[in-house]
Amino acid sequence: MNEICPCGNLDKYLFCCEPIIKDQKLAITAEKLMRSRYSAYTKSEIKYLIQSTHISQRYLYNPTDLKNWADNSKWLKLEIIKTEKGNENDSKGKVEFKAYYIESGLEKIHHEISDFKKEKGLWYFVNGVSG
Repeated sequence: MNEICPCGNLDKYLFCCEPIIKDQKLAITAEKLMRSRYSAYTKSEIKYLIQSTHISQRYLYNPTDLKNWADNSKWLKLEIIKTEKGNENDSKGKVEFKAYYIESGLEKIHHEISDFKKEKGLWYFVNGVSG
């Protein structure tokens, strides 16, 4: 596929988020994990969304609900507003973002500040506060 990655980077999906989603490459920063999770929503990659959520929080996410939201939304773009820590050598990070999408014919913006944690070399989404 030659499509541009949904995450907003100007690279092809095949080289950007797909290898992370398909467990062929690690997300080396919290922001990269955030971008790959957004791409996973656009591709309805529910297994990845669950696996990239910290184990302590997975019980909060119903795969059927995630799939319904992913499938029934038209994902328009991701805007990263700010990052705090979350670099390769950090163990925690925050990413503030806006995800633009259409649901039930209405344009919506999901604005969130997400917390990420790195354990044993892997970044995980922990939780988010909507803004």
